[in-house]
Amino acid sequence: MARQPTLVQLNDVLLALLDRRAAAVGCSRSELIREAVTSYLADDHQAALDAQIVEGYRLTPETAEDLAWAESSLRASISEEPW
Repeated sequence: MARQPTLVQLNDVLLALLDRRAAAVGCSRSELIREAVTSYLADDHQAALDAQIVEGYRLTPETAEDLAWAESSLRASISEEPW
């Protein structure tokens, strides 16, 4: 995937913290920033998925039958403890 240079302005404190963390984990500033942005955006993506799941349950709530089936399945799956 092609990379595009991006200018990010940081104050001295953030820059020092960034350099310290990059040195501690053995990577460059750029790599650390890429990883941080990727993680941040992944969190946003997961939150959006979670919201969609909640909305799905709001539109089609679980029934008593659904919950009974889930409990029955759970009990069956743990009836013989392998541990």
